[in-house]
Amino acid sequence: MTFILSKYQEICQLLRDNNSTATIIAVSKTRPVEDIKEALQTGVRHFGETKVQEAFEKFTILTKDYKDVGFHMIGTLQTNKVKKALQVFDFFHSLDRESLAKEFSKHPKLISDKFFFIQVNTGLEKQKSGIQPSLTSEFLHYCSYDLKLKVVGLMCLPPINENPKEHFLMLRDLALKNNLKQLSIGMSSDYKTAIQCDATFIRLGSCLFGERK
Repeated sequence: MTFILSKYQEICQLLRDNNSTATIIAVSKTRPVEDIKEALQTGVRHFGETKVQEAFEKFTILTKDYKDVGFHMIGTLQTNKVKKALQVFDFFHSLDRESLAKEFSKHPKLISDKFFFIQVNTGLEKQKSGIQPSLTSEFLHYCSYDLKLKVVGLMCLPPINENPKEHFLMLRDLALKNNLKQLSIGMSSDYKTAIQCDATFIRLGSCLFGERK
């Protein structure tokens, strides 16, 4: 599997056509370092991972040659992995529960330059983690003021069988009501819709690296 330059260029053009300044996060989980280096050579600087140890190994290798790489935790994070994750990741897109927020707050020096997105369960799916939409403001206040976490935006994963636009717009409204400027929405299957809904980060895996085997 290698980085698909033509698709990356196509998406960059789409962003320009829509006057969007959204950042592309290349979802590099399970991908070898060689694929990530290809992406780096084309100008990609933000990468998404879901496993702390895998990200730590890639971080150790890649930052020797590239000092401006941004690593994003885009998966569910276990509380016992928080301290090590803080040594690797710059952005956390799945702040989805009080216990995780509390664990982050135990490391004030490490979180001082980290950015957090609250994951909102816009579809109220029982099998999916995230804060209920109606509790977003309360949870944001708790994280920002009580725990001193630098929450910059919201993230959601729309239900598979529903129109993602409805969920992206719901999240955008929640962000506006809470004075948050960042939206982490859109993946390979729905990034075009996300761009139209003012995404500021789009998380792209298979469309940039090909389908996993």
